[in-house]
Parts: sequence; structure tokens; C-alpha cells
Amino acid sequence: MKLLGKKNKKNAVKKQDNLLVVTPESSFHVQEAYKATRTNIMFSLSGKGCKKIVVTSSFPGEGKTTTCANMAITFAQTGSRVLIIDADMRRPTLHRKLDVLNTNGLSNLLGRFCTLEEAILKTKFDNLDVITSGYLPPNPAELLASEAMTELLMILDYKYDYIFIDTPPVNVVTDATVLSNRVSGTVVVVRQEMTHQKDVQETLSKLEFAQAKVLGFILHDVKESKRSYKKYGKYGKYGKYSRYEYKSTTQPQAESTVNA
Repeated sequence: MKLLGKKNKKNAVKKQDNLLVVTPESSFHVQEAYKATRTNIMFSLSGKGCKKIVVTSSFPGEGKTTTCANMAITFAQTGSRVLIIDADMRRPTLHRKLDVLNTNGLSNLLGRFCTLEEAILKTKFDNLDVITSGYLPPNPAELLASEAMTELLMILDYKYDYIFIDTPPVNVVTDATVLSNRVSGTVVVVRQEMTHQKDVQETLSKLEFAQAKVLGFILHDVKESKRSYKKYGKYGKYGKYSRYEYKSTTQPQAESTVNA
């Protein structure tokens, strides 16, 4: 067994994080899955003004941050002005996925330690900006529930068409629920062979209590069937196209179940 040094481990983690982000080189079925999600969300949130979307899950490891990043990238590809906020001020990973520095971020901004211009970073993706988590505060839920967060979202309304907010899991901490009634809608990420039905029911119960508008679910890490997407030009029966399954060794998997 080959042991990795500290530097090599860090590079391996960074490489893996970058693989999780959708690019033009990503496989066809991965790109189409996120495009289908984009279409469903657009229809769910029709109308004028900035659309703010919380992305969360029941427990850690279900793919919410990966899904949030890829959704934001997919929306930015339409030419819309998109911002993604890392509101997971407990275990932030979004900055690694988007390959930016996590210095002045959301916690710094809400604590009045930096300006908005200092907190907003450009990414390598056109039309996509990011606000990272910043330093890890002792009171993340209180910061998200603060008047400063409400004011921040109001200011950002005039700058962006879509704002995606990555939050901690609902069944672990309350961070997502305190934001859910101040945004346009909430998307819940579930993972095949990991998320249990009772966990989803508990998540929905908490979001319903917080008066959140749940847009739907995104099924992550779906396994590939032998008949799916063998060749792009061969669809077979059209009825099968609506229930495809897939798997990729270098890209995330997601199947949109967001209700339009």
C-alpha cells in the first residue's frame, strides 16, 4: 500500500473536489441531469426578480454541496447572473470545489469584518460568483438568522438573477431551517442507498414547521443500468427516457425529481 504524505493527500483531495464539478468535458448524462433540474426549477420559480434557493440534505455525505455547485454552474451557462453562497459555516467545502480561497467570506461579511466587494469572488466559470464561508464562527445559526443576513440577501437581489445557498444538513443543525422562509424555495438532496425514508420524512417535517417552500428532491449517485445511454443516438422507447439511471467514475450523478 502506498502511503501519501501530507502534501500529496491535500493535492489528492483538491483533485477529487475538482472532478465533482460539471464542465463541458463532463459526460452527456451528467450534464443533461443538471439541465433537467435547471428546467424544473425555472418553471417552479417563474416570475420576475432574483430567485434564492437553499440546497440542503438530511445528513452529511448525501451530495448537497456537489449538487449545489453544479446547479449554480448550469444556471450560469444560460447567461444568468448567478451567485453561490457557502452558508455551511461548520464544515465548508465549496471553496475547494470551485478552486477559490476561503479568506473573506460569509461569516466575515455578517460580522462586519469585510465589505461585500471583498467577499464576492469570481470563479473560473462565466457568470458565476461565490461567497465562501469565511472563518468558522462559534454561532453560525445565529448569524444566518440575523438581521445582517436578511439585509445581505436584499442587497444581493439587485445584483443577481439566481442565488444558491449551500447549507448544513437539516437533521443535524438548524441552519437551513432558519433561512428557508427567507428564500424562494428549498431543494433537498437525497442519495441512493444512503438516505432513508424516515430521514426524509423528518427533514420535510422540520422544513414544513419552518414554513419553507420545498421545490422537490434531487436523487444523487444513481447507479447505471446496462441499457441506459449506451449511445446518444439510440433512445429506444421514449418512455424509458424519463426514468434513466446512470453512473460515472469521474463525475457526480444526479437525477432530477424537482417538481415543476
